[in-house]
Amino acid sequence: MLMAIPSKGRLVEPTVNLLQAIGIKLQSIDERALITSTSWHDLNVVRVRPEDIPSIVESGAAILGITGHDYVVESEANVEEVLDLGFGKGELVLAVPSSLKIEHPEDISDGFRVATKYVNIAKKYFDKIGKKVKLVKVSGSVEVMPLLGAADGIIDVMSTGTTLKLHGLKVIDKILSSSARLIKPVSIDNSEAKYVINKIVTLVKSVLNSIGKRLILMNVPDEVLNNVLTVLPAMEGPMVARIVSGKPMWEVLTVVNEDELPDLIMKLKSRGAKDILVLSIEKVIP
Repeated sequence: MLMAIPSKGRLVEPTVNLLQAIGIKLQSIDERALITSTSWHDLNVVRVRPEDIPSIVESGAAILGITGHDYVVESEANVEEVLDLGFGKGELVLAVPSSLKIEHPEDISDGFRVATKYVNIAKKYFDKIGKKVKLVKVSGSVEVMPLLGAADGIIDVMSTGTTLKLHGLKVIDKILSSSARLIKPVSIDNSEAKYVINKIVTLVKSVLNSIGKRLILMNVPDEVLNNVLTVLPAMEGPMVARIVSGKPMWEVLTVVNEDELPDLIMKLKSRGAKDILVLSIEKVIP
């Protein structure tokens, strides 16, 4: 079985980190090795350009892929977005030089030259707003095109906006929100492939579910147990077990959101909880 992952760009590092988190370790870290085996006997990984991944997955050459939602939409590939992975977030925007007296897409005149690598998305966008522009297809360094005089504006992905400002550009419209997605073919007949897909999806979900969660354990004297339980959030309810000791004591365990911890710890201590431990969680599997 083959899984396609990005070979370049901002999705590479978080993708590799996610695979490692679910137990998939690449046997070769040499980026020149386009196809590499993994620590899973039933899975190999192919490194390709993120914009090519939707087509590779659509063809069935790879049973899964990780790429940006922007590339999925641009490719028009018939694939299923299984999960939003939450990283690689950005906005596909229409931007023009700050010096131009253009504040809205409606201010653009016919014949306006727009540089982009998202030609399909751009064409549909301008058709929708009724503008006859000239699309200039480029594969990189889109932001510099207006400075070079090769275009009057651009359509590209913006993460923070810093790069656009450095090149004297301003955003006049947001076209599409994007982030990394786990994608698969719409139809899978191979039972072994279905098993591997289900295994990866289950484990990826478990890692995503664990983000921002912490496991908290404590010892609670019998006489204050109810007071402690009243302030404890939980996914299903805290786990409570009696501790064998001279004084009646309970062990209480639950999962909480990380941002709730500071105030929660103070409440627990004030209600008599002792020996409080806070632990990281790798996976949460419902």
